[in-house]
Amino acid sequence: MLNKLRHFLLLAFLLPALQSVAQAPYQRIVSLNGTVTEIICALGFEKSLAGVDVTSTYPASVKALPKVGHNRNISAEPVLALKPEIVITTSNYISPAVLEQIKAVGVKTVQLKQDYSLDGTRQLITEVAAALNAPDKGAALVKKLEQEQQALRINAGKKKVLFIYARGAGNMMVAGDGTSVTKMIQLAGAQNAITGFREYKPLNAESLIAANPDVILMFDTGLESMGGVDGLLKVQGVAQTNAGKNRKVIVMDGQYLTGFGPRVINAVKELAVKING
Repeated sequence: MLNKLRHFLLLAFLLPALQSVAQAPYQRIVSLNGTVTEIICALGFEKSLAGVDVTSTYPASVKALPKVGHNRNISAEPVLALKPEIVITTSNYISPAVLEQIKAVGVKTVQLKQDYSLDGTRQLITEVAAALNAPDKGAALVKKLEQEQQALRINAGKKKVLFIYARGAGNMMVAGDGTSVTKMIQLAGAQNAITGFREYKPLNAESLIAANPDVILMFDTGLESMGGVDGLLKVQGVAQTNAGKNRKVIVMDGQYLTGFGPRVINAVKELAVKING
C-alpha cells in the first residue's frame, strides 16, 4: 500500500513536468512574416527566434535578429543557414518551391493563410500558437484581443481617405479594394476615396482630383521619401484635393497599420483619431 502511494505521488509530481516537456516550443524558430513574428513574440517565444524576414520590425528588439531577406524573394539557403527547427510563414508571398526545399532537409514548415480582418487575426494567432504547441497561450492572446475589440468605439463617418504607397515621386501607387489598408480605413469608420479596382494601381492626377480625398494616408517611410508634406504637395493633382488644400496628410508605421497582428485594435483606434483629428 505504501509503495502504491509513493508511486502515485511520484506520478503526480512528474506529470506536469512531462506535459511541459511534451508541449515545449521549438528552440530555433524562423519567421518569414512580420505579423507572424509579432504573434510569436506576443505569445512569449521571442527568445526562440533564430531569424526573421525584413518585414519583421516589431517589437524593436527583433531588428537585431539575423535577417533572411524580404518575404517576396526569400531563398532557402539563408533560412537553412540558421539551422531552424521550424519555419513559419503565411501564404501571401513565399514561393512554394522554396518551402519544399526547406522541408526536404527535414525542417518543419508551417504556411498559414492570412485574412485581413479581425476574425483573420484571431485565426492566425490561434494557428501560430498551435504550431508552437501553445494553444493556451494563443487562447489567452485571442481573449485579450476580443476584450480590446469590445471596448472599441468607432463612429462611422463619411470622410474619404486615400492611401498612397510611395518610394519617392517616381514610384507612387494608390490602394484599391481588398487591400489590408482599405480594410483598416473601413474599420476606422471612413471610406476609401478611390474604388472599383483591386490591390494597387499607379497614382493618376485626374482620378486623384476626381476622388478629392479629405485625408491622404501614407506610411511614415513613404512620406519621408517624398520630402515630407511639402514634397507631396508638388505631385500633380495633390494640391487640388481637399486633403492637399488642408494639408491633411497622416502617417503610420507600415507594419502597425497593415499587419493585422496583436496590435490591430490599437492601430484602428489610432487611425480613427488621426483621420478625425
